[in-house]
Amino acid sequence: MIPLQQVWPDELARLYRERGYWRGETFPGFLRERAAEHPDRVAVTGGDGTSWTYGELFSKAETNAAGFLALGLQPGDRVVVQLGNIPEFLSVVCGLFVAGLIPVYALPAHRLTEIVHFAQKSEAAAYVIAERYDNFDYRTLAREVVAAVPAIKNVIVVGEAEEFVALSSFKANAALLPADPSPSSVAFLQISGGSTGLSKLIPRTHDDYIYSFRASAEICGLDADSVYMSALPVAHNFPMSSPGVFGALYAGSRVVMCPSPSPETAFALIEREKVTITGLVPPLALLWMQAAPKTSYDLSSLQILQVGGAKFMPEAARRVKGSLGCTLQQVFGMAEGLVNYTRLDDPYEIIVETQGRPISADDEVLIVDDQGNPVPEGEPGNLLTRGPYTIRGYHNDPGANSRSFTEDGFYRTGDVVKRTPEGYLVVQGRATDHINRAGEKISAEEIEDHLLAHPSVFDAAVVSLPDPFLGEKSCAFVIPQGEQPKASELKAFMRTRKVADFKVPDQIVFVSEFQTTAVGKISRKELRAKLRADFLEKKA
Repeated sequence: MIPLQQVWPDELARLYRERGYWRGETFPGFLRERAAEHPDRVAVTGGDGTSWTYGELFSKAETNAAGFLALGLQPGDRVVVQLGNIPEFLSVVCGLFVAGLIPVYALPAHRLTEIVHFAQKSEAAAYVIAERYDNFDYRTLAREVVAAVPAIKNVIVVGEAEEFVALSSFKANAALLPADPSPSSVAFLQISGGSTGLSKLIPRTHDDYIYSFRASAEICGLDADSVYMSALPVAHNFPMSSPGVFGALYAGSRVVMCPSPSPETAFALIEREKVTITGLVPPLALLWMQAAPKTSYDLSSLQILQVGGAKFMPEAARRVKGSLGCTLQQVFGMAEGLVNYTRLDDPYEIIVETQGRPISADDEVLIVDDQGNPVPEGEPGNLLTRGPYTIRGYHNDPGANSRSFTEDGFYRTGDVVKRTPEGYLVVQGRATDHINRAGEKISAEEIEDHLLAHPSVFDAAVVSLPDPFLGEKSCAFVIPQGEQPKASELKAFMRTRKVADFKVPDQIVFVSEFQTTAVGKISRKELRAKLRADFLEKKA
């Protein structure tokens, strides 16, 4: 297998240890400590009322660890995990950590195309699913995945397993459990929004990731009385670590797994579990603010609403307190590392007008023009960053690494921002051809490739359009070949490609040609920009 690694220069690694960012902690280590410190305190509660203490969570993790290893998996093997917001997400992932195995996080919305990509790119040996989630039978998907990726020898199922392995069949066996891993080793692989095609894999180490959520928990004021609800899909970086479920567990708080972010489901859980903090993307925040004044549920326990994943417009940000009766905290971050927060005691205008400032004093932030030169302070430019929890490279992707990282290790985020005199960032948009649809970052190129497979499509260019609810939506400009298909036909075709539903274009516009330069040459990026500008001008 291609080795998993994330390496910082020696002088920076030494600095990060000296300054206390990297403390030599590991996931199994801190989970074991919490279980010993307060074994009877509730750690996690599910939407169905399932409830486990810290002692029970760690016991289940150890049992699951032994079960994975008894299947023949070896420490260092990679395991694709596709579970929704259920308590078993934590017992499975923590079990993989205890076993020295490497979770590869997938979202419930992903389908065959994405799962096969993650499995092949990571060289995964196993796949963990729920029997069903959100009315979809993942065992059907698993059969297709196993047929496409023979290296996956085991499929483990939460629920009725049929021909696969039931998680409930795992037995405890302390003799099988390895020593804790090295703190500098890779703990898991997250996914990144792909700027060109399918997602890249992000190796995160125990040292860097634990610092990220430990510091986040401090910034967000989590303690033993806090109740953090994961309303967004928990495999996303935001609900996992900002402060997320792991920040909550580190702080000894209680985690509530919310199976749906809809107001009806989420509001009922806020009342029942006395939730104090949760995080949403802007479209959901708008939906909650619309629903809250009319709800019969008691939301008075909610102290903090975090909003991130996409820019939250100031006009909407100003309505949070009046609608939901809680403090807004803006969060701007990325799975590759850098996370910014507005602080809970910041002046009101900073909270509603900015997307926060970095976690760490050693988060280095550069704002540069397209040639890499620093822009004047307060002017918009491309955001570059490096620091104690920002990666230095993707896994098994030299092409992406050459595009995404400078020679001196700065990550090119693809975001355009400006910085206030106080050091807070204000997001202006994306420099790349990503579409940020309700917090899901989608590659324009990937959608184009799927559309071009349709026999009635001669060419396609996909752009982002502003949307008051989603933030951005996808619009595909299509040059038909032969008889023009219906937009609904192309959307249905996209779904047959077995991709996540959020990648299906929201809008399709048919055109006779793409206007190019006089010599007939134009980059795809320039073409997308021109189509977007022309379309918006006509709509104005």
